[in-house]
Amino acid sequence: MFNKTMSCHTTLRTWICLQANGYNEMETAAGKPPPTDPTVNGSKSPSIIIETANMELKKNLGLTSAISMIVGTIIGSGIFVSPKGVLESTGSVGLSLLVWAGSGLIAMMGGLCYAELGTLLPKSGGEYIYLKAGLGDIPAFLFAWTSILVTRTSSLAIITLTFATYAGSFFQLCGGPQLPEKLISAITIILIGIVNSWSTTLAARVQVIFTFAKVAALVVIIVGGFVKLGQGNTSVISSGFEGTTDSPFIIALAFYDALWAYDGWNNLNSVTEELQNPPKNLPRANVGSVILVIIVYLLTNISYLTVMTVDELLDSPAVAVTWGARVLGAAKVIMPLSVLVSTFGGANGSAYTSGRVVFAAARDGFLPEYLSYLHVKKYTPLPSMIFTVFVSLLMIIPGDTSSLIDLFSFTAWCFYGMTFTSLLILRYKMKEAHRPYKVPIVIPILMVLISIYLVIAPIIHEPKIEFLYAFVFVMAGLLFYFPLVYFNLHFKCIDTLSMYGQLFLEVAPPKSEEDKL
Repeated sequence: MFNKTMSCHTTLRTWICLQANGYNEMETAAGKPPPTDPTVNGSKSPSIIIETANMELKKNLGLTSAISMIVGTIIGSGIFVSPKGVLESTGSVGLSLLVWAGSGLIAMMGGLCYAELGTLLPKSGGEYIYLKAGLGDIPAFLFAWTSILVTRTSSLAIITLTFATYAGSFFQLCGGPQLPEKLISAITIILIGIVNSWSTTLAARVQVIFTFAKVAALVVIIVGGFVKLGQGNTSVISSGFEGTTDSPFIIALAFYDALWAYDGWNNLNSVTEELQNPPKNLPRANVGSVILVIIVYLLTNISYLTVMTVDELLDSPAVAVTWGARVLGAAKVIMPLSVLVSTFGGANGSAYTSGRVVFAAARDGFLPEYLSYLHVKKYTPLPSMIFTVFVSLLMIIPGDTSSLIDLFSFTAWCFYGMTFTSLLILRYKMKEAHRPYKVPIVIPILMVLISIYLVIAPIIHEPKIEFLYAFVFVMAGLLFYFPLVYFNLHFKCIDTLSMYGQLFLEVAPPKSEEDKL
């Protein structure tokens, strides 16, 4: 494991330790002594010992915030810009709507499995925690390695680049100069990082506001669709299953596209420690959020097809903008604004949850312990958030990371399948453990089979050497796991950097498991 140090041995670090323990200058001046240990390092001068009793993530997420965390990260720019992959793959309106509904059902079953895991192991970190408990350290480390360096940070970069594209266009419409998209994306990532580092309560409120705004925009589209249906615009919808593909592999790819649109159904499990009353709120949020998204996705797609033909929808560069131009008239500017709101909210939720994976892995010694430290006053995981922002900024440099995320998306379902397998294993490893919620055993078994199918189907249908590259990258994490984690290779410079990092950011170690007991 990465080396862990829990005490402050230098005068430079005294102030941080005092702040972590709730001491201030007035208390010191009044003669209240700080805790000391005169025997540390054999020194006769007292050293300040960190008491981490209050250093933990605060439970700032209620049911509303929890639902907004899931809905806000699931609904990104895709439903506004290009919800056409499913229709293109299925070949018919009827089958495409069934795939949207079926994919939502799969996401909901996944949410039920994660509800059991999250209430059984109520720690932040999501899949990392469950893989570690069920399958051991290596799968957990490989998940953290892939998630932190590629999948989550690439997703954040893609969302902010989409935001930048629409922000630049909207800014030009208002008479302003054209700004570089990467600059806008970088500013957005940094702004979101500041919000999440400043206050988890503020970040949760931002998520609620932006989720409400994006759902309201989709309600406008849905209501407009009902109006068009009432006017008799049903020719495309009534085509039903005409043109349906007969290839099971193509249909599997359609599910693949739809399930990617539902990605984010598992995000609340990354912040379980910050959720109020997890035994009740986690299952409610996981299921309720996905049901809401299923309804919104189905009705939004139906609304699009009331004003566009199938070919027009497939050819449109931004479906919601095309819909707005035909239905809203002068108020069509609402749609580009809706994309901005949706992408910013999605980026905020993605950053919020991504930082917790870094935090959890560092707390267990799979990353430098410093990345698990919390701000001594705000109790936010400041180092892990800065690290997430830094990697995400690197991801926007090449610009087109969509091919990268597509390449690694099959690994996501590989880890999902391993997580569902962990649930089955934990039914036996932790047979006597209290489970506030217990999913019917058939659901995780079915999810394991679905995961295997979704991993294998795209490889069989269109084998690419890039899939091998992605697999090699995942396994390359072992080159770091064995020397740094298994053999505990330690570099003294990390201690020095950690000490000055504590001083600069005013952070301290979180409460240990022993402290909680």
